[in-house]
Amino acid sequence: MLKLGELEASIMDVLWNATEPMRVREVLDELNQHRDLAYTTVMTVLDNLHRKGLVVREMENRAYHYTAVSSREEATAQTLRELLDSGGDRESVLLHFVRSASEEESDFLRKALRRKPRKR
Repeated sequence: MLKLGELEASIMDVLWNATEPMRVREVLDELNQHRDLAYTTVMTVLDNLHRKGLVVREMENRAYHYTAVSSREEATAQTLRELLDSGGDRESVLLHFVRSASEEESDFLRKALRRKPRKR
């Protein structure tokens, strides 16, 4: 996942919290509860997010409806994967990460690794 700017991240948060696809106006109304943005600004950012492959859009009644391509958790996991792949020594990166994990996170990782089917 590409690094998101502040407004891109805010728009993705709105889409991730949505229960159904949203029109530009609906995203704008949600964002403008805490700021004052122009319709064209939100439309441009949604178009950019679509071009980056982070949202899909479908034309309905002459208006695009936008949906996030993946969940927040899936996008975060993809970002972690890309960071791990770009870090050079994967083992060292993973060890540094594990050392920084809380006890609760470590317990969760141990349980998850026990459940994970092994590739052959």
